[in-house]
Amino acid sequence: MKVLVTGATGFLGAALVCRLLARGETDVRCLVRTGSDRSKLEAIAREATGSTVELFVGSIDSSASAARAIEGVDVVYHLAASLAGAPADMFLNVVVASKHLLDAIVAAARPIKVVLVSSFGVYGTADLAAGAVVDESTPLEPHPERRDIYSQAKLRQERLFREVQAKHGFPLVVLRPGVIYGRGGSRLSARVGLDLAGVFLSLGGSNLLPLTYVESCADAIVIAGQSPVAVGQTYNVVDDDLVTADEYLARYRRDVQRLTVVPVPYPALRAVSAAVQAYSRWSKGQLPAVFTPYKTRTMWKGTRFSNAKLKGLGWRPLVPTTEGLGRAFAFHKAAIGA
Repeated sequence: MKVLVTGATGFLGAALVCRLLARGETDVRCLVRTGSDRSKLEAIAREATGSTVELFVGSIDSSASAARAIEGVDVVYHLAASLAGAPADMFLNVVVASKHLLDAIVAAARPIKVVLVSSFGVYGTADLAAGAVVDESTPLEPHPERRDIYSQAKLRQERLFREVQAKHGFPLVVLRPGVIYGRGGSRLSARVGLDLAGVFLSLGGSNLLPLTYVESCADAIVIAGQSPVAVGQTYNVVDDDLVTADEYLARYRRDVQRLTVVPVPYPALRAVSAAVQAYSRWSKGQLPAVFTPYKTRTMWKGTRFSNAKLKGLGWRPLVPTTEGLGRAFAFHKAAIGA
């Protein structure tokens, strides 16, 4: 069986290729863009004794190029997505590219299983009570226009896959990771806070962080992708033993670098976001509404997270949270030369 991984050169993509091989896949095609850094995948390919790791240079920028990428493929693990950038570029790389991939899958006229990696950003948590549990039954975002561009794009992407699947009936599995962290990942999620001109605004406080260590997340994706009972299902991906934003920040300051931290309590954040939104409207957008009450409730009100459904497939985190934080922070410390 041949599998295709889009976004294979990314932070999660390379880890996914390793877990696919570890869980018995022997024919893995990695879709890589021209000019992308292939060093990690090339190293994986050299060490993949008895398995084929193909670095397929191409893209899903058009249905024709996507069709070439899926030739002979039985399962597609779709990770490719932009994490930041201009709104038009985000929708082009997340939604339009996905449409090209789906066009190619439908045109292939044979069953191709799709494993879509979505995001926690698709959930509508603004109106949940503080302390509510986010699981797979949590409603999707009812007001995407009030959210960040990435969340809007991922929500539209997921809806697109479900619409096309309902019409054409290919096997589909959806996974929604929380904050993916680890060696090579980002240092401080916005759920912890924001760095402004050398002062770190601590916004998360006692809220739990929906962390998932990159190798554990990749393993969850493979388990769901290989499981027959996962077809048609959606799974949250978060680790056990989650820490709060304050705990994460305290350990980061101890193990990586010292920061000047200003704690912003949630009530104060609500007041500031309301003022920013009001001024943005009054100034007709001269000051972008970076903070709004809706975004604040979504991100920092405080929710809990369930991985029970994923565990029902037999998944367990490969790396405990304490160990994962140690690995990640050692990497970050070395990277910044602290």
